[in-house]
Amino acid sequence: MMSKKVLVIGTGAIGGLYGIMLAQAGWEVSTTHRSDYKHVKTHGLQLDSAWGNCEFKPHRVYASTLEIEECFDLILVALKVLPSIDLISMLRPIVQENTSILLIQNGVFIEKEIVAAFPYTELIRALAFVCVSKPRPGYIHHQDYGRLVLGKYPNGPSKIASRLSVDFNRVGVACYESASIKKEIWKKLLWNAPFNPMSVIGGGANTRDMLSSPSLETLVRDVMAEVKTLAEADGVAITQDMIDKNITDTLKMSPYKTSMLLDYEEKRSLEVDAILGKVIRFAEEKSIPVPKLSALFSLLQLVLLQR
Repeated sequence: MMSKKVLVIGTGAIGGLYGIMLAQAGWEVSTTHRSDYKHVKTHGLQLDSAWGNCEFKPHRVYASTLEIEECFDLILVALKVLPSIDLISMLRPIVQENTSILLIQNGVFIEKEIVAAFPYTELIRALAFVCVSKPRPGYIHHQDYGRLVLGKYPNGPSKIASRLSVDFNRVGVACYESASIKKEIWKKLLWNAPFNPMSVIGGGANTRDMLSSPSLETLVRDVMAEVKTLAEADGVAITQDMIDKNITDTLKMSPYKTSMLLDYEEKRSLEVDAILGKVIRFAEEKSIPVPKLSALFSLLQLVLLQR
């Protein structure tokens, strides 16, 4: 049986939540931290969750991967996808021959640099459908949902992905292993592309606000339609039913502030390039007009200029 040692890089809301759940499934979980390193080193993490509250002490707590000497079977990356973060430099000291990398991150086309830097390392992408935040050091508030979809990138079977799926499901995290994770990435962008930027442009709009009128719902649907067209240009079929389900499911959830809005309110950097910039550049390469996506991108830039 394989050992189960995991390092979480980026132990914010997402990394903290799923790291804690892996610990409950029997993994030895170590964590890295930036702003709350001293707090977590002393007090650990506190989880207030729909799955149950708990306090968690990581096996080891690190401020940087440069200080790590032990080996891990899995590196769980839950950092924001930002130009200012040099993920490759963080990974180089700790990726060993038998290490796998799990990305729980937003955005499309974010894998290229990792594949180039570590061509023989198994890469797993995961998409988290969850309402979770980290409002203060060491404290994670899991409000709703939590489903994971994961799979080997770009496709194919994976023993560690299968093990992760089994372990997550065993502790109550609904987790589906996909043989075509690329499609799941585009499906996640269907939601992220309209709701994340609109929440900031709208001055703090929650998910219910952004669907509160026919014109707003039409805008959301138009953005999703552009994502659908781009996915098809990338060889991924997105159906109209998927768009309809995104709208229906969002209307059912408790009014929720998007992760981009929470970052904006906390004056943190936003994942503008990962969610909008990369996909707009892909549209330009394919000569596909995306006026709604481009408008959201431009308006978001304007809002950020005023901050």
